[in-house]
Amino acid sequence: MFQKLEAVEKRYEELNALISDPEVIAKQSEWQKLMKEHSDIQEVVEKYREYKKVEQALEEARDMLSDKDLKELAEMQMEDAKEKLPLIEEEIKMLLIPKDPNDDKNVICEIRGGAGGEEAALFAGVLFRMYSMYAERKHWKLEVVNENETGLGGYKEISFMITGKGAYSRLKFESGVHRVQRVPDTESSGRIHTSTVTVAVLPEVEDVEVEINPADIKMDVFRASGAGGQHVNKTSSAVRLIHVPTGIVAECQTERSQLQNREYAMRLLRSRIYEKELEKQEKEVASERRSQVGSGDRSEKIRTYNYPQGRITDHRIGFSIFQMEDFLNGNIDELIDNLIASDRAEKLKGNEEE
Repeated sequence: MFQKLEAVEKRYEELNALISDPEVIAKQSEWQKLMKEHSDIQEVVEKYREYKKVEQALEEARDMLSDKDLKELAEMQMEDAKEKLPLIEEEIKMLLIPKDPNDDKNVICEIRGGAGGEEAALFAGVLFRMYSMYAERKHWKLEVVNENETGLGGYKEISFMITGKGAYSRLKFESGVHRVQRVPDTESSGRIHTSTVTVAVLPEVEDVEVEINPADIKMDVFRASGAGGQHVNKTSSAVRLIHVPTGIVAECQTERSQLQNREYAMRLLRSRIYEKELEKQEKEVASERRSQVGSGDRSEKIRTYNYPQGRITDHRIGFSIFQMEDFLNGNIDELIDNLIASDRAEKLKGNEEE
């Protein structure tokens, strides 16, 4: 670990020189990348320097022990340093855990009804409401990108964007299959049904992160369907984009103008292509993926909502909450905090084994 810290500190000094170089500053894109790298390792370097300072104080105190007049003071300093060193070391270990580069990004969420027909579509609506209320609690902005409603008020699928600091860091563990066990309103015999809903959480990506050749995109326009005002079914404002090389499709029909719908569809398309590339990379390092709490695999059953028992259980960490109504009203931070803590613990364990 300390060899790694020496290398990080050396790189930090190199970066200090580079970001102050007028020639580098003139190349704004390069300078911004270096500034980000500098910012990312600054806290680690500062904590490592604090460790070395305390370690030096410990050595100085040991040297003072032979002086009778300073022995008592030296022993106090040694005791203080010995208490501080392991605490600082633990803080350094936590700081050395690789950060997810997407954590500060906005997210695009996609919710789709799975097994269970109309009941699955209705629960997709429940989850959309839950995430909407959570976004409101966090003072994040939520915009619906695309929706396919059912007659009873559920959703076959709904896509929406959440804009806010740290949105992806809090919501990324929501990707996967959410299972619900409850008695549907349409069930006269009171029999409990089991249905599933798939949630995907994608980081919003910039143009520079995903290169898309405009010639590879096929655009279809069509008339919007469902609720939405007088413009619905009057003009072909809805947009469907198809990325021909991958077959990935994105569409948007919630805005009045074709231009706005195309912009939203393009953002969604970029994120889906980015996700596909990430999946490819993660398969190449499958062992690392298995060590993480949330693989992001859409086929992975991550959570069960058991209405008769009022219990929500996250299967990845074996954690249950019994405040069903509160949870579905967007108070999901307790579970998210536990998922983040468990993920960090797994990554820390992986670092120590290297």
